Amino acid sequence: MLARVIIGLGLTVVAFAVAGRRVWWLGRLAFSGQPAPERVAFARSHPGREAETQLTEVIGQRKLLKWTVPGAAHAATFWGFLVLIFTIIEAYGALFSRTFAIPGIGHWAVLGFLEDVFAVGVLAGIATFTVIRLRNNPRKEGRRSRFFGSHTRAAWLVLAMIFLVIATLLLYRGAQVNTGVFPYDDWAFASHTVGNWLAPLGYGVNSVLEAVFLLAQIGVIMAFLVIVTYSKHLHIGLAPLNIMFSRRPNALGPLEPMRSGGRVLDFEEADPDVDVFGIGKVEDLTWKGLLDLGTCTECGRCQSQCPAWVTGKPLSPKQVILDLRDHAFAKAPYLLADSGEARGKLPDAVKAEAERPLVGTTETGGVIDPEVIWSCTNCGACVNECPVDIEHIDHINGMRRHQVLVESAFPQEATTMLNNLERRGNPWGLAEDKRLDWITELDFEVPVLDGRIPDDVEYLYWVGCAGALEDRAKKATKAIAELLHAAAVKFAVLGPMEACTGDPARRLGNEFVFQMLAQQNVETLNEAGVAAGTGKKVIASCPHCFNTISREYPQLGGNYEVIHHTQLLARLVADGKLTPVSPVEEKITYHDPCFLGRHNQVYTPPRSIIDAVPGTQAEEMHRCKGKGFCCGAGGARMWLEERTGKRINEERIDEALALDPDTVTTACPYCMVMLGDAVNAKKAAGQAKPELEVIDVAQLLVRSVKLREQTANAAAKNEEGAGR
Repeated sequence: MLARVIIGLGLTVVAFAVAGRRVWWLGRLAFSGQPAPERVAFARSHPGREAETQLTEVIGQRKLLKWTVPGAAHAATFWGFLVLIFTIIEAYGALFSRTFAIPGIGHWAVLGFLEDVFAVGVLAGIATFTVIRLRNNPRKEGRRSRFFGSHTRAAWLVLAMIFLVIATLLLYRGAQVNTGVFPYDDWAFASHTVGNWLAPLGYGVNSVLEAVFLLAQIGVIMAFLVIVTYSKHLHIGLAPLNIMFSRRPNALGPLEPMRSGGRVLDFEEADPDVDVFGIGKVEDLTWKGLLDLGTCTECGRCQSQCPAWVTGKPLSPKQVILDLRDHAFAKAPYLLADSGEARGKLPDAVKAEAERPLVGTTETGGVIDPEVIWSCTNCGACVNECPVDIEHIDHINGMRRHQVLVESAFPQEATTMLNNLERRGNPWGLAEDKRLDWITELDFEVPVLDGRIPDDVEYLYWVGCAGALEDRAKKATKAIAELLHAAAVKFAVLGPMEACTGDPARRLGNEFVFQMLAQQNVETLNEAGVAAGTGKKVIASCPHCFNTISREYPQLGGNYEVIHHTQLLARLVADGKLTPVSPVEEKITYHDPCFLGRHNQVYTPPRSIIDAVPGTQAEEMHRCKGKGFCCGAGGARMWLEERTGKRINEERIDEALALDPDTVTTACPYCMVMLGDAVNAKKAAGQAKPELEVIDVAQLLVRSVKLREQTANAAAKNEEGAGR
């Protein structure tokens, strides 16, 4: 008895010393990053919400269970280890007393049953993981495997360790059954089954096995503890923390303002020689950003859903995190050195790592290749899929900000777009008065504001640059205006007073141009009298404008009630103010715009509009709603050339063509342009039928409503002729 007490406690002390030293080192590394006081402040001010998040995300495994089979396997393993904490307590108690019972619980048969149920559940979980990893072997599947680029050897080691934890548990409990000290009756079915297998060995052998496998159980658990602190399975301890301090409701929608030392940067006072401008070095990440790096599970869910990766681009959101993590760990001795003298004594390899540019080509020794960060469309699929709330977009855009504002290193074709934004207030560089051209094509008057919005006008229609200036998008703009007019909704537009919201500049990384445009628009909107609380609302037909005005302008003091046009039109249809009655006999498939869907959770209104139009046959693409596939225009990619791999818009259209639709609908002018270009390319190649078109759902709706009006007008003329 004394020997196993000494061995068991000795193993524990050694393991805790090794693991504790690693945890202390990781903590120092994390807090070498920039402060993030807003994360702590939010968590402290929303304790109820944080508790709910821990229950649903961590305990409930909500995001993991979005993928049914691997999610269920992970949940079984996770919940199993929560319950098996009781067996660890019992194992340590058994070091001192073979008949140990947990105080207050004793030898309750139900506990024994639950321990065995979850032990079997863990075995089922790791068996499922084994099959999944064999089927998705990156050596065989290459880039198609979501484990491509992951540390697969470490994953196999951990699966083996988990198996040994359960195996040693059941073996020592089975031996206890045969030595007569097992505290639970037949309800502990798995332990008794193993006991039956061991029974022929006799009492003496089982007595030895009981002691050996009890110590093996403790030894394996302690070894597992050490392995966890040195591997990707750090997420076991870090995931709850990362989820606690993540952005709520999620890291989608708005980009964070630029901060230095925890303070929001004021560009009038900021000094790039002193302040942090984006992420130019790994230590420019906040402690939350560094926590992201250590939390990555390498599951590859983000990678499998990334439109850039799927179409052959070099960007893998997972690999970005892993490369940053590996660099941070390699540079850590330099970051944690107490003085310049201490840094001078570091190995040459550490010094070389410290001098590597964070973003740079292979020739320059860069950690992240420039093409990686410029391939991102900001679609949000990675953030949406990540089960541990890693904020990939924030890191990628942080690196973009540094490249643009400090290094002046960004794709050449973006220069024209940025110049046009600064000089003309729109990406195309067209004159301000061109913003009203679409109005001249209507047969009714649209009020153009010159001052405050009138009391009897409820809505300000923010048309957006594309909606006002791009020919295909203008058709959707006119359809929206016609529908609002038909429903007797009073609205006005800003016309030349409207400027780009700044979304392309901000997503490209030019925060300075974004703030210039945003402050101008905030001033315009406030002078127009549409601030929140005035009873006035802003309609946005572009999801990028919708997202920027509603969720990013509040960072600059602009607070408005913003509604997307599909939300308003769906409500008008539901209220009977718009009644689509003329059939549109077409097969329709709807493409979810990323900034309307994933970023802002608007999925139902566009679909309810399609369903309201009689005659339509709606069919979903296999990637839709939360798993929708990007058109390729977000993240300022609308103005950047796509030179590597397959075009993202063509990949998306291929999914649509698989359904053989008559019409592809969407609710975003960017998507209309990108998907329209892809359809035209397919038509030219003879791969799409000539009549296939890409339209906004408002255009689909106006066909039914407008036809209804035309029919009514014709009937009235006929009646008038008959009366004569």
